[in-house]
Order: sequence, then structure tokens, then C-alpha cells
Amino acid sequence: MRIYLTVLLIGLSFTLHAQKVFDFNAPCQEAYHDILCLKIDAGQRLIDAEKKAHPNNLIPYFLENYVDFLVLFINEDPAEYERRAPHKDERLALMTEGPENSPFYGFTRAIINFQWAAIEMKFGGNVSAGWAGRKSFLQIKDNEKEFPDFSPNQMIYGAMKTVLGAVPDGYKWFTNLLGMKGSVRDGMAMVGGFISKHDAWANLFKDEGIFYYTYLKFYILNQHDEVFRFIEDCHLDTVNNLLFAYMVANLALNDQRADVTEAILRARNTSPEYMATPVWDMEMGCARLCHQQKDANVYLERYLAAFKGRFYVKDIIQKLSWYYYLEGNMPMASHYRKEVLTRGSAHTEADKNALRDAQLGVWPNKLLLEARLLSDGGYHKEAFQVLQGKTTSDFPTDVEKLEFSYRLGRIYDDLGRQDDAIKAYLVAVKLGEHRQEYFASRAAWQIGYIYERRGNKNMAVAFYQKCIDMPDHEYKNSMDQRAKAGIARCNGS
Repeated sequence: MRIYLTVLLIGLSFTLHAQKVFDFNAPCQEAYHDILCLKIDAGQRLIDAEKKAHPNNLIPYFLENYVDFLVLFINEDPAEYERRAPHKDERLALMTEGPENSPFYGFTRAIINFQWAAIEMKFGGNVSAGWAGRKSFLQIKDNEKEFPDFSPNQMIYGAMKTVLGAVPDGYKWFTNLLGMKGSVRDGMAMVGGFISKHDAWANLFKDEGIFYYTYLKFYILNQHDEVFRFIEDCHLDTVNNLLFAYMVANLALNDQRADVTEAILRARNTSPEYMATPVWDMEMGCARLCHQQKDANVYLERYLAAFKGRFYVKDIIQKLSWYYYLEGNMPMASHYRKEVLTRGSAHTEADKNALRDAQLGVWPNKLLLEARLLSDGGYHKEAFQVLQGKTTSDFPTDVEKLEFSYRLGRIYDDLGRQDDAIKAYLVAVKLGEHRQEYFASRAAWQIGYIYERRGNKNMAVAFYQKCIDMPDHEYKNSMDQRAKAGIARCNGS
């Protein structure tokens, strides 16, 4: 009897000792903060120390997935992907060893699947990305039901609902079949509500929530001015938190604020303790190209030499060809145009467009290209000076007439001359609604957006729908998504 009792006590002791826990203690919180700032090595050192000190704590393994996500998503190195890919299933299995009565039991698995869905999309695994995304959605949905007071649920659940709510109608049957239904309005309310909370968990995950909220507000709601007011009101540290520096520089570059991008990149902390990434050169090169600065090629060429990924490579090479084309260096311009044909992938619409242009072999009108780059950078007055006094009759081809009308409309729009902008946009719609170029579709969308801002929702919806109704053209998927989101805003859904 005494022997059985001893064995029982030893077994009980071993079971208690081996019980896994989700302990987001102070060292783990510090590691999480370092990782989000892109101090990857510092975060990993804290994780390694925590593993030794508390081997049954699962949070360090959860945080390692953030390391893999940021390294792979930003740098896209195939060798790193091969090395890190097995970690996904290992970590998911580990998380199931934790206590089921903890909100982290479902939350950690939802986040890991969510992050790997994004990674798989970067590396061409669209099917595995879809299944990981579905698992993540269902896991966080269940976790929200079981632990409604655990505020970080709202961060990720709201983000996914928002994206699903903006899925074009042609794909909704598929997401509905998978049990994934969304709503832009409800999803944004959840994410916005989360970052307004002040409980302990909300405070810990707030920076991550701000990251999601800002991108969703920019790309789904198209509220660009509101995004930059929000960034300013939050007093985000873009000097020492390089994830925020990456985000703000990227958003500024996509919102005709090249000067803001440059300022962020020049002010960021360049200490070697931060993760090395060629992205900084790409963003600086694009910003400098917008103002047609002589050193733009230095940054872009350095980026291409270091970047090992595939996304937006053709787009950047095309920009290099434009640089040399405007410089009058046709041998180098032609060299890079040929590079577009062989390097990178054509998964993104920007890359597809670059490939199509290279295959056509027609160089853009220099005047229109200069105006485009200046306009893209936010140098609207300079762009207007380039086109001032010109009419469609000054351009010999139909596509140049179309592009001129669209570019003039955009410049008028950016200068606050909306009535003049609408007139130019309408010409672009008429000239290009049956062509493959994106100018007419974007012009229709821009008219819709002007009317939406004026409060004329009926006219806004009409032009958003006109954008959607245009047949196959460049950037159709993204333009349809933006137009659908506009219609949803106007309808309050």
C-alpha cells in the first residue's frame, strides 16, 4: 500500500510540475514590446531566458511566432521561410497543451494561424493561406463567445470581420461557404473599440491594435486624412518603434506624402539592434523618385540587390527604368525594362501592370510621367505646372489623351478644385471605360469619393458602381474592392 501511495504522489507531483501555463509575465511583456519595435534579437534573448526560467510557460513560444511573422513578412527571404515554416505546426500543438479555461488557449492559436495565413500569401501558398485564415477566424470567433471580456479578441476578430466585409461580391460565395462572414462597419467598430479600452490586456496589445486599425482605416475605409490625424493624435514613436516607422512611411508614400516618408526614414533609429531590412531603401528610393531626385536610383538599386522576395520587385524595377528614362539614359532604361520580364513575380496588381508595360515595349509620355511622379509624391503645384496649358489635342495617342485627362483630374482634385476635377474625370471615363488601362475606373471611383465627401450618397454610389461595372482592366480587383467599400460606407453597412 505504501509503495502504491508513493507512486501516486510521484505521478501527481510530475503532473503538477509538467502543467503548461499561459503566463504573460513582465519579461514576456518586455519581449513582446521589443519584437513589435523590430528589436528582434533583444526580444529573442528575453524569450530564451524565459524558457529557461519557466520551461512550462507557453507565452515565449507564442511570441516567437511574432518573430517569424515579422522577419518573413517584411523581408520575404525564401531560405528563412524554409527554416521557419516547420515552427507553425509545432507551436500550434504546444498551445493545445495549455489550460483550456484560459482565453489564451484559443487566442494564441488564432493569432498563429492569422500570422501564417499572411506569410503563406507572401510565399505563394494561397490554399494553405486560405485554410489558415479560416481556422483563425473560427478560433477567434469561438474565443470571443467563450471569453467576451478578454478585449484582445476584438482586435483580431474585428480586423478579420472588416476585411471579409470588403470582399468583392464575386468572391462572397466562397467566404460564406467557409463560414466566414464579415461587416466593415461592425469590424471597424470592434477594432476601434479595442484601442479605446484601458484594461490591462488592451494596454498591452494596444500598439498591435493601432497597427491593424490604421491600415484598415486607410485601405478599407479610405479615410486617409483621418488616418494621419489619428497618427498625430496618438503621438506614435516612429523614431524608436520601427514597426510604426515602417507603417507611417509606407502609408505616407501611398498617400502622396513623399516628404513625410523621407522625414520618417531620416529620423528613425538606425542602431544595429533593430532588424535589418532593405525596405528602408525601397521606401526612400520611391520617395526620392517622386521628386525626381538624382540619388533615387542609389536607394532602389541597393534595395534590389538586398531584397530576396518577389512581391513588388517588378514594380520597383519599372520605377528604376523610369528613372533612367527621364535621365535620358536609354541603355540603362532598356536594361531595367528587360529585367522586369524575368525578375520577381506577377502576383500583385502593381507587378502585373509593370510586366504588361514591359511586354508592350512602349515608353510613357515623358511629360505625363513627370506629372504622375510629382502627383504621386504630393507635389501637386509642380505637377500642375507640368501640364498647365495642355489639352487632349497636345497628345497624339488615345491612351495618352486618356491618361492626360485622368492625371489632370487627380491634380485638380488634390489642389481642392473638385468641380474642375469632376470635369476632367468624366472625360477620362468616356475615353477609357472600355479600355484595359485603369484610368477610367479610377476616375469613376474618384468622382464617387468626391460626392461621398459632399454628402451626396446617391451620386457617390452611382459612380462607385460604374467603377465596378467596367470590364476587365488593370487593378480591377483592388478597384472593385475599394468601390465596394465605398458603397458599404454610403449605405451605412
